Amino acid sequence: MIKTLVNAWRIPELRKKILYTLFMLIIFQLGTVVPVPGLERDALSQLLGVGKGSGTLFDLVNIISGGAMQNASIFAMSITPYINSSIIMQLLAVAIPALEKLSKEGEEGKKIIAKWTRYVTVILAFIQAAGLYVGMANTGVLGQTSFFSFITITLSFTAGTAFLMWLGEQITEKGIGNGISIIIFAGIVTRAPALLAQLWQMLKNNWWVAIFVVVLGLAVIAFVVMLNDAERRIPVQYAKRVVGRKMYGGQSTHVPFKVSMAGVMPIIFASSILSFPATISAMFSAGATPAWISWFTGSWLYAILYFILILFFTFFYTSMVYNPVEMANNIKNNGGFVPGIRPGKPTSDFLTKVMNKVTIIGAVAIALIAVLPMLMAQGNLSVSFGGTSILILVGVAIETYRQLESQMLMRNYKGFLD
Repeated sequence: MIKTLVNAWRIPELRKKILYTLFMLIIFQLGTVVPVPGLERDALSQLLGVGKGSGTLFDLVNIISGGAMQNASIFAMSITPYINSSIIMQLLAVAIPALEKLSKEGEEGKKIIAKWTRYVTVILAFIQAAGLYVGMANTGVLGQTSFFSFITITLSFTAGTAFLMWLGEQITEKGIGNGISIIIFAGIVTRAPALLAQLWQMLKNNWWVAIFVVVLGLAVIAFVVMLNDAERRIPVQYAKRVVGRKMYGGQSTHVPFKVSMAGVMPIIFASSILSFPATISAMFSAGATPAWISWFTGSWLYAILYFILILFFTFFYTSMVYNPVEMANNIKNNGGFVPGIRPGKPTSDFLTKVMNKVTIIGAVAIALIAVLPMLMAQGNLSVSFGGTSILILVGVAIETYRQLESQMLMRNYKGFLD
């Protein structure tokens, strides 16, 4: 990986893209400390319980935003409205035939869906900002409330999210990697100093505990890398056919089923549902979390429900995104077949069976990674990075590295052609 980065830096075009990406990330980091007018940092942190392991949804947002929520900055809501908007559009594309047809119309259809996704993002951001304002107003954090303060605070939050969305699109277009993923990656990486400080404290108190945490963390990262690359390949054979004077087909290929098809989406869904009671309580009780919520977020029951919900949402999300019947029809229409399986319904049944087996392996693996910090907390071992953070970091790093390699490969091909 280091050799690839060095080689990429030597290429002027790629060096320009890398510097552009770094410049945009610097702007993102500066925005995480720009305060919203009329908001006090300490009061907001106390109200929402951010940074205290309260189990609220705001803790997850604070991680993704690089501490912007804790700083009460314009980027406090991070890019989560855009993520929610993208998920909504994906689900609607399955439920609404017109959107499904539009998603299959190539680049132009994707541009139209992307435009609608932006509009939905702004609407969701404004609704989320308004709800946050109402919660702060009910608990007295804002002091005196007025229509002017409502407009100022909600529009500041909304504009911050819209700017982050634009920032991500610019990185995707002119930089390296997927811009939204890179921003989330940068937000999580900014927590590294807090993790190092925690490890240093462990090292001074119990050095063997610190070594155990480091070794366990490296093992989890290696496992996530293996999980991210693991896939089941279904062989597909295409029959030869003659069109005019040319012969087509006759080659063998495969249909890949990734073990981790859903990625971190099941974890986000599950954590959002389980953190909902604590989130509502934080917004309407001035930070005084009820005793039963504190017990629930730190109990074995929470970890078990978290595990089960991740399994459920993994199957749900996979079934919404991947359609074995459509895959089987595409293979059949292109003159292909799975060796030993008849085309049509038998092929779709076979693909469904394989997909379910692969999905259950990935779901259990992802659930174990997500629950691991909770199990460590039960043994009085608390770490700053959770399973969600590791999955995002590893996934984005591998994706960006592959895009960098592909751009270098394209440049080499271009050199041969010239």
